[in-house]
Amino acid sequence: MSYVSRLAPGGAELAAAAWSDLVEELDSWRDCGRTAELWWRDDDAVEPTAALDRLLSLVPDIPIAIAVIPARARSELAACLTAFPSVTIWQHGWAHTDHAVRGKKSEYPAARRWSAIAAELTAGRDRLAELFGARFAPVLVPPWNRFAAELLPLLKNLGFIGLSGMAPTAPRPLPCGVAALDAHVDLVAWRAGGGFIGQVAALSAIVGELRARRAQNSAEPVGILTHHLVVDEPGAAFLAQLCPTVRDHAAARWILPA
Repeated sequence: MSYVSRLAPGGAELAAAAWSDLVEELDSWRDCGRTAELWWRDDDAVEPTAALDRLLSLVPDIPIAIAVIPARARSELAACLTAFPSVTIWQHGWAHTDHAVRGKKSEYPAARRWSAIAAELTAGRDRLAELFGARFAPVLVPPWNRFAAELLPLLKNLGFIGLSGMAPTAPRPLPCGVAALDAHVDLVAWRAGGGFIGQVAALSAIVGELRARRAQNSAEPVGILTHHLVVDEPGAAFLAQLCPTVRDHAAARWILPA
């Protein structure tokens, strides 16, 4: 079952949560003999930057999936990431280029030729395998989290084992053997021009996702999404507290969904 993060302006049904609420929710998981799982995806990596260094300093022992843009990826990034064995590389489309004729941005709208899409996804997959070797997992992260439903049959034929966007309101008809690895809580306030969504909004969303899973006895991990290039100081401070809060609780753990 998939859940949808309740971060939209109309999603005020969740109470304003604090750090104590997160700990209390994890305590509830402990009391019913369960372990809450969270995972982390970061997008738009192409090269070593100060912003990426800051993010990686938070995760020396926490698994994280970094979505790399193949057409722009530099060998220096691969060299930089050798010091972080907990990092796994996923494929962030091809060039992060908008091909939508109308409507919302998408690198993979339904109107594009399948042959062109297959060619660039294959090139991207081969490029990342060459750069990162066994650290690359063939999971597609489409730019802007959009991949037309008509194109889904391509994924298995091209060797992808997962598709990672934002959790949809209804399950997508993925091909057999392709897993849905969707994020649930985006920490960037895109509609407000970027920056952190704020501690209250972030904690309310995470606690809400965890509470829903506990109530429905779901084992689906909660996916956290960041973009290191736009993580500001408040966002970094939040992550610096979230990481150990989850890691050090007896009924919580960071995982990499694979």
